[in-house]
Amino acid sequence: MFTRRIILAGAAALAFAGSASAQDWKAKYPELTFAVVPAENASGVTERWTPFVAYLSKELGVKVTLRIANDYAAVIEGQRAGNIQIASYGSASFSRARLTGVKTDAFANDMNADGSTGYYSVFFVKASSPYKTVEDLKGKNLGLVDPNSTSGNNVPRFELNKMGIANAEGYFGKVVFTGSHENAVLALSQGTVDVAANQWTNEDDSTLAQMLTKGMLKNADGSAMKKDDFRIIHKSALIINGPYAYNTDLPEDLKAAIAKVFFDAPTKDKAAFDRLSDGQKKGFHPATTKDWDGTIELIKFVDGLRKKAS
Repeated sequence: MFTRRIILAGAAALAFAGSASAQDWKAKYPELTFAVVPAENASGVTERWTPFVAYLSKELGVKVTLRIANDYAAVIEGQRAGNIQIASYGSASFSRARLTGVKTDAFANDMNADGSTGYYSVFFVKASSPYKTVEDLKGKNLGLVDPNSTSGNNVPRFELNKMGIANAEGYFGKVVFTGSHENAVLALSQGTVDVAANQWTNEDDSTLAQMLTKGMLKNADGSAMKKDDFRIIHKSALIINGPYAYNTDLPEDLKAAIAKVFFDAPTKDKAAFDRLSDGQKKGFHPATTKDWDGTIELIKFVDGLRKKAS
C-alpha cells in the first residue's frame, strides 16, 4: 500500500509538472504565428490553410495566426526576427534561412499519397508550341518563380548548368520571376513566357493539376485548358519535400506539442488536412534539419553560378 501510494503520488506530481510546463509556454506564447510561402495567389492560400490553422489553435490551446508572406524572403526574415514561430518552407528557402543564420529547425515534411517524400522540378511548355527540348528555347522567354524557390529557380538553374547553360540570363531572351508557382503557369498559358519552371509530384499532384481542377487556365477563346495542353520537356532528379519548421529557441514542450498536432492531423481533422493538398497527401513525415544538408550544398553551388555570371 505504501509503495502504491508513493507511485500514485509520483505520477500525480509528474502530471502536475507537465501541466505547469504547458501553462508556462502558453503564458509566454499566447499567440503563435504560422507563415506560409506563396505557392499560389493569396486567396487560394487562405482557403487552403485556414481550416488547418483553426485545427492547430484548437489542439494547442492558443491562438494560431496565419501569415501569408509576400515572398520567401519574408518568411526567412520573419523567423530571424522571432515574429514567426512556425513556417512552411520550400527546401531552398529553408536552406537559405539556415545558411544565413536563422535559428529554425525542421520537424516534418509532406508525405505523398504513395508514401514518398519528394517531388520534381520540371520545365513546362505549351503542347501547341514547337519546343521539345531546352535547346529549342535559346533566345526565348523563361518564367521562374522566386529567387528562393527550390523547383522554381534553384534546381532549374542547377539543371540548366548540367546542360552547359551556366548563365540562364545570357541564354534565354528574358528570364522573369513571376512571384508564385501559379503565376509562372499563368504566364506560360497566356504566352508571356515560352517555358516555365514549376513543381511536379505526379500527373495528379502539381500546381498545374490544382489550377486545372480550379478552372484557372483558359484558352484564348475562353474555354478551359486541359492537362494535354501542356508538355514537360525536362524533369529534375527527386527533390526532398520542403519542411515545416519551428524556431529553435521555442520551449521544448511547445516544440513537441507542435509536432504532435501536425502528425495527428490526418486522423484528428481529416477534412482540414485534405484541404491542404486537395487530398493528394497521405500525412506528415518526421524530419530533422540535417535532412536538408544536401540542399544547402545545392544553394551554395547555385550562388557560385550567379557570382560567375555577374
